[in-house]
Formats: sequence, C-alpha cells, structure tokens
Amino acid sequence: MDRPVVYADLSLSRGRGPESSSPPSLPQDVCQGPPWHQLALKLGCAGIILLVLSVIGLSVLETPVPLQCSIHWSQLQDKCIFFSGSSNTWKDSLADCSQRESSLLLIQDLEELRHIHDLIKTEGILYWFGLNFTLSEKNWKWINGSFLDHDILQIFGENKENSCAAISKTKVFSSNCDSENKWICEKKLKPVRNKVCPNS
Repeated sequence: MDRPVVYADLSLSRGRGPESSSPPSLPQDVCQGPPWHQLALKLGCAGIILLVLSVIGLSVLETPVPLQCSIHWSQLQDKCIFFSGSSNTWKDSLADCSQRESSLLLIQDLEELRHIHDLIKTEGILYWFGLNFTLSEKNWKWINGSFLDHDILQIFGENKENSCAAISKTKVFSSNCDSENKWICEKKLKPVRNKVCPNS
C-alpha cells in the first residue's frame, strides 16, 4: 500500500549557509564585568603610569651634572677659590667672603699650600686667609674652630694678640689683623646646571 507523500516549503535566504553564520551578539555588560573590576583596572593603570613617571624622573636626577666654579672663581681640588682685587682688614675680608656665600680660605694640606703659592702671581703681595692667633688659647686657630697643624704651615713673625695669617707667593706671615691685605675666599665646588641664555 502506498504511503501519502507530504511536501513542505523551506525558506532559506541566500548567503546564510553554515560557513557564513556569525554567533549571536552578547549583551554589552558581559565584557565589562562588575564595577569593582573596572575600578581595579583603572587603579592598576594609574599605578603603572606613576611608576613609569617615577623611573623617568629618577633617571633625569641621576644624570651627572658638570662641576664648575662661577665666573671670577678658580677651581682648586674640590673647592672654588676667589682672589680679591682690593685690600681690607682681616675682619672685613671675612665679611666679604661671607657676602659671597663663602669663607676665608682654609688650607687643608701641603699640596693645597703649594697650589696657593703657585696661583699667587706677584711676589710681595699678602693675602689673608682663615687663620688667626687666639691669645686665650695661645695658638693659631682656623675659622672652623680647629687648631693649626704646624707640619702643614710654618708661620713667620710674632704670635701675639691681634695676629692673623697672610700668605705670599713663598711664605706665610703673622700680620696685624687691622692692617690691610688682599684676601682669598673659598667655597665648595657644586654642580652647575646650564642656564639657557636668551638670544643664544
């Protein structure tokens, strides 16, 4: 016995085969996650940016800056020294150095003493530096409070009240502090950042 044949109409769109079908789109919130995930992500990004900026900042600070003395100052070992062009008493010379953000010269060792002698161009001119005789202690005392090491400096002249040390091209002399001599200031050698001059 023959079975009846049933016909059905299938409606297929062109180009919609299995190879070209795309997955259904997901709701927008699914990829974003809960609000605290978003906050953690933003904080993490901010932390990384701060870390990178810190590393860049430190590398800039670590860049070596050349050490040099200001104009009219000469470099001597780890300090800058200034030879005055005029003459004054020891106390006024001390005050002048202070105004220049420095102090009267302190001679640390024999090598520095030799360099100072070499830098003094003219024979017979005396320069004050930071050493004077204290009557109460009967000793030569540096302006930083330490006492003279006589192995470094030999002072020619009397050790008496109101005596201050002055250096020439060849020797160191005891001189009355109220007499007028030139003087030598010193300050520490510091990094000097290059300043951009206008119109340069």
